[in-house]
Amino acid sequence: MTPWIRPLTATTEGGPDTLGAKAHGLVLAHRLGLPVPPAFVVTTDACRAYLRDGRLPGGLHRELAAAVARLEAATGRAFGGPGAPLAVSVRSGAAHSMPGMMTTVLNLGLTTGATARLAAETGDPAFARDSRRRLLTGIATALGADPAPGDDPARLLRRIRDRRDGRPFPDDASGQLTLALETVFSSWHTPRARTYRALHDIPHDLGTAAVVQAMVFGNRDARSGSGVAFSRDPTTGANTPYGDVLFGHQGEDVVSGTATTHPLPALADREPAVWQALRAALHRAEAHYRDACYAEFTFQAGTLWILQLRPGRFTSGAAVRLATELADAGVITRREAVRRVTPRQLGHLRVPRLADPARADLLTRGIGAVPGVATGRIATTADRAARLGPGTPVILVRPETSPHDLHGLAAATGVLTARGGPAGHAAVVARTLGRPAVVGARDLTVDPGRGTVTAGGRTLPEGTLLTLDGTGGHVALGAPPLTTGDADGRLDRLLGWADALSGDTTPRDPATRLAAAHAALGHPAP
Repeated sequence: MTPWIRPLTATTEGGPDTLGAKAHGLVLAHRLGLPVPPAFVVTTDACRAYLRDGRLPGGLHRELAAAVARLEAATGRAFGGPGAPLAVSVRSGAAHSMPGMMTTVLNLGLTTGATARLAAETGDPAFARDSRRRLLTGIATALGADPAPGDDPARLLRRIRDRRDGRPFPDDASGQLTLALETVFSSWHTPRARTYRALHDIPHDLGTAAVVQAMVFGNRDARSGSGVAFSRDPTTGANTPYGDVLFGHQGEDVVSGTATTHPLPALADREPAVWQALRAALHRAEAHYRDACYAEFTFQAGTLWILQLRPGRFTSGAAVRLATELADAGVITRREAVRRVTPRQLGHLRVPRLADPARADLLTRGIGAVPGVATGRIATTADRAARLGPGTPVILVRPETSPHDLHGLAAATGVLTARGGPAGHAAVVARTLGRPAVVGARDLTVDPGRGTVTAGGRTLPEGTLLTLDGTGGHVALGAPPLTTGDADGRLDRLLGWADALSGDTTPRDPATRLAAAHAALGHPAP
């Protein structure tokens, strides 16, 4: 019988349809010699069986026990037993990336006893308690309990028990792992996941894999942290590492957008060895993909670990720049450069900006996360944005966004958040949806209960007209004048290559020229 579980090593076989894209990327990271915490994957086959039958498939528990034993041997730690405690993460990972749409749980295995042993081992009870609280918060959130930021462990345990019809949260490691797998698999059918798949034409019957991985603690001490990194700037295509980092935090704090992050180069000053190791890893991955890449990473006590690796996703201008520069460097051919850019991307290439921000009635300024300009009426909740969106251009204004806001993000013409960075949830989802976004506007306060936003000493009600510039990060009242910059010479060169492939040099618009080249290559473009 085909196993439900595969170890993640350099020799693991299987594609993203079985392993999920996340696990498939970790196999590649192993093959590239990158530092990856020990892990195994529960395949999409197991998820489909669970969704069909309503229970984990037969034989999975036996395979889990053997896979966990291999993690214990690799780490020298015990999952639920005496000695140095092993904690694991369980991360969803479908064949197609669905950022933030499904469940991730960190720090599994931190039972009451294991938390005490972790405190004794590290001499840092606060760290152990924080890690346990993060576990309980993650489970409560995954179960839909909506925990409050100030909830203590006792309150979190009550919330979990209430959501489980009176059944307490397991205080044994294997019970926690079983619950986490069931929760991850169930998250495939959450409304937000179904909405995301419908927006991106992803089939609903694929299921998700689940990566079970030994924890690396970004919250361990001042020399620890987490981040996300692109090998190149995803908004401009500039050949410099780009992303976010948080010191003393776990990865969920970065990707959720609940905290204002530091620009990735802050690593160079705080942890130069981690910075150099990360740059080397990105360079090695980009050389393999022959494309820009994206990585999620954690560092503990000054040591780097890679948690996710995949090709990057770039906006239109960045895609043109990347394709032409890779062709100029001989990494890809001109044919491949033409193939990588779609006609649809060219339709968004000449990005508008505020004509003169100094003369606009500026409300606030944040980080420009997705280029473009959006003008619309303020909505402070996803539900209100979705109600208004079909007939009225809407700017969704939130403290930060979460996966529960997807329907509002899809309905909005632009996104503005008070917290988060350019690689947080709001920015990543807005980028995939093609919505201009400004994030991390630190003086912005959002009050969804009263339907108001406050910045620069002014309080505005919902319905107020705003314009945001996702390039410069400016947010202005009303609809100030705009300007549209010309595309640079890279587009002209790319279109010249396209004409050479199609054999047609007659005057046509850029998208038509590129589509003709794609047809000549035998790849009709979307």
